[in-house]
Amino acid sequence: MADEVLIKVDNVSKKFCRDLKRSLWYGVQDIMSEATARKYDHELREDEFWSVNDVSFELRRGECLGLIGPNGAGKSTLLKILNGLIKPDRGRIELRGRISALIELSAGFNPILTGRENIYGRGAVLGFTSAEIDKKLDAIIDFSELEEFIDTPVVNYSSGMKVRLGFAVASQMEPDVLLLDEVLAVGDVGFRAKCFNSIYKMMENAAVVLVSHSMPQINRVCSDILVMNHGQPVFQGKDVPKGVDKFYSYFQGEEKGIVTGSGRAIIHDIELESNGEKGIQEINYLDELILHIHATIDPDIKYPSVGVTILGQELQNIVQSNSAYHGVEICNSGEEMEIILNLGRINLNPGKYSLALSIQSESVGEVLVKCYNYKSFRIIGNFFGYAFVQIPGDWEIK
Repeated sequence: MADEVLIKVDNVSKKFCRDLKRSLWYGVQDIMSEATARKYDHELREDEFWSVNDVSFELRRGECLGLIGPNGAGKSTLLKILNGLIKPDRGRIELRGRISALIELSAGFNPILTGRENIYGRGAVLGFTSAEIDKKLDAIIDFSELEEFIDTPVVNYSSGMKVRLGFAVASQMEPDVLLLDEVLAVGDVGFRAKCFNSIYKMMENAAVVLVSHSMPQINRVCSDILVMNHGQPVFQGKDVPKGVDKFYSYFQGEEKGIVTGSGRAIIHDIELESNGEKGIQEINYLDELILHIHATIDPDIKYPSVGVTILGQELQNIVQSNSAYHGVEICNSGEEMEIILNLGRINLNPGKYSLALSIQSESVGEVLVKCYNYKSFRIIGNFFGYAFVQIPGDWEIK
């Protein structure tokens, strides 16, 4: 059934103790409480903290939940609770069907056994018979691209090879519930693309929970999102870009306004204009964005070129425009000038962005000045999909 709920989490919480000796004593107390059927105390004791606190969600067949948050937010703990590795202190979890999890890089493999032997062991854990595994063996080996090393002990595998084998087993065994914890971070580009295609196919008949610090990965495959911080759920729902924006709000990023270059040009300011209003810091999705660049350039540089780049929230280049590449001639008199760049309708994801600007001498030679992460702005509105595009730009000199 397409609408079938495969994962149901109700008010799940888990606490840990910072002190080892005290933790062992608390463990003894908790075991005695369970053995004697005494009421279990859910209040925090000395040195205890909630690693996961009051988390609830449902995931249906065909959905993928992106589980994100800063380090120490409780993501991996929650995933281990879902996989049955850790018992929650309170709350209820219901999982339906076959469950496959890649929570550690080794993916539960026995290091002294070969890759082929571990495939059979992993398949048996998932509830498959030897005959069923025999039928899928060639497809698993082919997906992992480890034909040459499949009879080598796993202890000799690199972390990327372990991920390849683990994901190949998980995907080809067609689980109903798939739990992934940062396992795609160490794979190469080609294999990651193959994994994403496999996740898309599995989502037709499975529920997937993906933990990742790569927001492009989250935006690419997830239909739902849960943002955690200090064990608490701080945002959840189907608005994935809004959840990603919440995640980025916990980080300050790099220093703003980093200036390099020969110093033969000065950038005084960059004004943002939209809908006839200058000095804005927010722009609506699909509204026109115009940049007003105020600069003074050494009069010996007669025909400089100007390049503008929009940086994403991880300060990666998203789009760029350069006057020289687009045949725009900028005549410099040595006086302060205003360079106007109309970037047109902005179809980038809602979220926070910043600008990088460079001014170079003739024929894109000497870097006169370069400002990195110079001015930030925010795109607001509804989500219409990711757009990685080259913006030619409409340049004008005043």
